[in-house]
Amino acid sequence: MSWNPELYHKFQEERFAPFLDLAGLIRVREGMDVLDLGCGTGELTEMLSGRLPGCAILGIDSSPEMLERARDKASPAVRFEERSIEDLEGKWDLIFSNAAIQWVHNHAELIPKLFSHLRSGGQLVIQLPSNHSHPTQNFIAVTAGEEPYSKALRGWSRSFSVLPLREYAELLFKSGGEDIVAFEKVYPHVLQDSNAILDWLSGTALLPYLECLPGELHETFQSALGNKLKEAYPGSPVFYPFNRILFSAHKPG
Repeated sequence: MSWNPELYHKFQEERFAPFLDLAGLIRVREGMDVLDLGCGTGELTEMLSGRLPGCAILGIDSSPEMLERARDKASPAVRFEERSIEDLEGKWDLIFSNAAIQWVHNHAELIPKLFSHLRSGGQLVIQLPSNHSHPTQNFIAVTAGEEPYSKALRGWSRSFSVLPLREYAELLFKSGGEDIVAFEKVYPHVLQDSNAILDWLSGTALLPYLECLPGELHETFQSALGNKLKEAYPGSPVFYPFNRILFSAHKPG
């Protein structure tokens, strides 16, 4: 998918709060080899490095647009590579991922695979959105089912890989994880109006649809969705609660 770093960063403050909660789960040790899955534009990777003295961090992302912005965050302690999460290699002391694995299919296989790439004593720390039941996601699916979008999409609609919270805890346990922490949290965002919600969705949830739709339908698709959002959220400001799952586990050793 083609990401727009500027649009994504429009809500940087709102996206920063879960990072802080996730980073708080890390058991800090010096000299760790750290992998940041889905590093995006690198700001949070750089902040992560500041919290992990004496550690070497590799940030990976499949978006060249995002990584172009990340290059100036590189340092002796931080480097970046274009690579997908599915192509994970090597052994790591800490595998960290803030809002990235929701784009990867089959979490029942992914979580054990990630855990297998930990060294003894290593830690897996992950946050992912679990907001797929929010009404805005239904508005997107309904719009995709309307013409001319349904024909252009050939009836396709995005499916979500996110599992129920307890299943992540179970997968971590079956993988041999210890000190398991798993919880879901609602982040109470207050946005200016329905247009702000559309901007939020355009920077993330709409990307798979825009990737599949021809360019001449992008503006009308977003406009049709925007009309639904305006009807559902006519006031200002708008309360936009956002659910996220956070979990962590250690590998014995």
